[in-house]
Amino acid sequence: MSNTDTVVEHLDVAIIGAGISGLGAARYLSVEHPDRTFAILEGRAASGGTWDLFRYPGIRSDSDLHTFGYEFAPWRDRQSIADADRILDYLRSTACDAGVDTAVRYHHRVMAAHWSSADARWTLDIERTDTGERTRLTANWVFGATGYYRYDEGFTPEFAGREDFQGTIVHPQHWPEDLDYAGKRVIVIGSGATAVTLVPAMARTAAHVIMLQRTPTYIMPVPREDVIAIALRRFLGEERGYALTRRKNIAQQRGIWLFCQRFPKLARRIIRSVNAKRLPEGFPVDEHFNPPYNPWDQRLCAVPDGDLFKAIRNGSASVVTDRIATFTAAGVRLESGRELEADIIVTATGLNLQILGGMSLTVDGEPVTLSDTVVHRGTMFSGVPNLAIAIGYTNSSWTLKVGLLCEYFCKLLRHMDETGVDTAWAEADPGMETRPLLDFGAGYVQRSLDRLPKQGTAAPWLMSKGYQEDCRLLRDGEVADRHLHFAASAALKQRELV
Repeated sequence: MSNTDTVVEHLDVAIIGAGISGLGAARYLSVEHPDRTFAILEGRAASGGTWDLFRYPGIRSDSDLHTFGYEFAPWRDRQSIADADRILDYLRSTACDAGVDTAVRYHHRVMAAHWSSADARWTLDIERTDTGERTRLTANWVFGATGYYRYDEGFTPEFAGREDFQGTIVHPQHWPEDLDYAGKRVIVIGSGATAVTLVPAMARTAAHVIMLQRTPTYIMPVPREDVIAIALRRFLGEERGYALTRRKNIAQQRGIWLFCQRFPKLARRIIRSVNAKRLPEGFPVDEHFNPPYNPWDQRLCAVPDGDLFKAIRNGSASVVTDRIATFTAAGVRLESGRELEADIIVTATGLNLQILGGMSLTVDGEPVTLSDTVVHRGTMFSGVPNLAIAIGYTNSSWTLKVGLLCEYFCKLLRHMDETGVDTAWAEADPGMETRPLLDFGAGYVQRSLDRLPKQGTAAPWLMSKGYQEDCRLLRDGEVADRHLHFAASAALKQRELV
């Protein structure tokens, strides 16, 4: 592998990641700041992020596409809970229509970023994943659109006896294209969004699929097609119908979340009642569909048209709630002593979280430990200049938050232009109370909290969970606050003198 210290190019903004956040950020930049130079640096060979990476059976959204889609690009498909291939087509066609698809540089993995206050710019160390070549470029700003999980590996617990199993073990994040499960006995370990997607999809052709869960999850059937959205588009046209559907669904998402927070016992009873009506008569609902936590303490799983319940009703799938004692040659043995046989075991056991794709940061030669920082307005790390990130909602559609963060980022750049500065950074008050970045009970989140940045307990350091609150803070509020600082670098002052 060759190395070079030569800086080959300078950009105004380097966007890292060509998924839904990065492509969206590029479109906002191209419209709001058409004279700024930018590129999207993507470590993989294709755009689309999650929707290109994951290839497991049945992969789909778990949010409606009228809110998961971009505000500026109407979702025109009949499916509201949409399959991955439709989402990928939407992302790529939207990027093409916006003219930002040509800004993507594939096989460009950012390994490290080094900030110089004197020059007010980042130097990015880049590895070409196709050739191994190392290059560098500089940028005034870095916009991290990498999401919050590792693309190269998922999470799999240590299972005793794993090496004894004579069948095939698969993690959904690395699904083999040639895996044939027709007529096979399958165990899917897990109960989250991935598991409830896989089970009914595989059950269509597998001999039988068991969803083996340690703890139940709240699961609700939702219509795959939104008939109100279809009617609104028919009568009002694509753009107005989409806008009204989007407002409807934002309010609906918020209303459901607030109801679950304020009336958890009633919400639990309603969810149980809906589940019981969809399951076979006499099914042990409380054993398999009654979580020990309140609704929305973890993300509520949606199943389009109740497909999981249909698979259980027709006998092609079943649920087992127990703990794994060990893998065996023929399957798994549970702590209860029961043995489950399988030809294929799918470990739908979650993700590994990672901020900024694992790249390292230094500011004026000092390494940055992200877990020591606090996130300002959901987008900037305290003490780290000219770097923004995009992390979406955990209790609503991801893209709702990302769109607002992109708008705010563009406003911030304009404010800096107008005030004649080139450096912006946030500073938290000494001794400010902090809390974990993601206030979410999912196991994959809890495992990683000690490595993530923190949030505060009040704005602008609080990671808001509400779209309307964020509209007031990010879209309608002032760009600057007392925690956000600005400066003109020595390089800028020198240019002004010339």
